[in-house]
Amino acid sequence: MRPLDETETSVVFEKLFKFVGNNLKNIVDNPSHEGPDSTPGRYCFRLHKNRIFYASESLVKRATNVARPSLVSLGICIGKYTHSGSFHLTVQALNLLAANAKHKVWLKPQSEMSFLYGNHVLKGALGRITENIAAGDGVVVFSMADVPLGFGIAAKSTQDCRKLDPNGIVVLHQGDIGEYLRMEDEL
Repeated sequence: MRPLDETETSVVFEKLFKFVGNNLKNIVDNPSHEGPDSTPGRYCFRLHKNRIFYASESLVKRATNVARPSLVSLGICIGKYTHSGSFHLTVQALNLLAANAKHKVWLKPQSEMSFLYGNHVLKGALGRITENIAAGDGVVVFSMADVPLGFGIAAKSTQDCRKLDPNGIVVLHQGDIGEYLRMEDEL
């Protein structure tokens, strides 16, 4: 477990910025109230076995007592580096993204299961969509009851969605809470 270097930090922050925009400051400056100290600490990012973890500083200090081969997880695993060196967000980052999301999409109740099975979001499935979404922006997908279901990349802008036929793809699927069941062996 080690702190991120400059290039790793920039890659992680660029990916998070795609989904949360200027709210990235809220994630970085989030005070932590856990640990023995009465003064609030901060959250930090750490790399362990090609995975990026978001954890409080007090938890990181306590984890130094555990041998590296024995340490399985630390805080929230927000993403991982692939063998080719690219960074992918994991579904565990969903709560962090949902709390700070810049662009949101709400699905109709009959379309939620399709998304949770790993399918893209179609225009016919949209209940609501935030304004000013551009193609390529990160989008957090919610149910109509404001329960975060997953995240993806906008395939079309908000204006293009209005002219799109009902079977047109609006959001390209990247991660959803159904992965906990589909990939039970890997997680």
